[in-house]
Amino acid sequence: MQLLQAASIEQTEPCPYLPGRQKRYESFYAIDLDAAELAGFLADGWRKFGPYFFRPACDGCRSCIPLRVCVDAFVPSRSQRRTLRQNRELNVQFTPLQPSTQIYDLYARHATTRFGTVADVDQFACLFYLPSCPTLQTELRLGEELVGVGWLDCAGDGLSSVYFCFDPQHATRRLGALSILHEIALCKERGLPWYYLGYYVPGCPVMAYKDQYLPRQHFDWEDRIWRDIL
Repeated sequence: MQLLQAASIEQTEPCPYLPGRQKRYESFYAIDLDAAELAGFLADGWRKFGPYFFRPACDGCRSCIPLRVCVDAFVPSRSQRRTLRQNRELNVQFTPLQPSTQIYDLYARHATTRFGTVADVDQFACLFYLPSCPTLQTELRLGEELVGVGWLDCAGDGLSSVYFCFDPQHATRRLGALSILHEIALCKERGLPWYYLGYYVPGCPVMAYKDQYLPRQHFDWEDRIWRDIL
């Protein structure tokens, strides 16, 4: 691992997940992590985009809970099996990082429609195509049409979902759930015990979908251990 900037505590800002709260991150920048090093950071509650690593350091709040799905014990629910059936015609591939105008255009449409934000091509490149560790790209296609793209970091003990975006015209297909199911299946195929799904924030509507993946573990910030959620 090559450390580019030592860990520091960022300034407090409004929380994007819970109204009336303030958020603050501990963060650092690093590149050239191997799979084992990445596993160590994920196991200690860190998340990352490109070379930027962060975890909550909020005063009096530990609502952002690191979550990982237990791959071997995971069985899709009835609703999840229905999502798989409804999308049988889609082609799902895992590839090395391959930036393209088509992928950026999809990301930009997703950002505008879902979050009301304007995408920035330089920020996009930094977040997803400046890899600091082993990384994969998930591509979902309907025929020749690209309808979803995700980014996965590859740790020694699992895959970590970094981000997923999809064509808003196909929102009813539940492509985010579809990508998760295929990525969990890839973990199982590779003999990896964990699928890291970022932070789960109880009470935050945009995070509610993460409550549908069981069994899983939550990271206990106080005791620094992972606890089973059955």
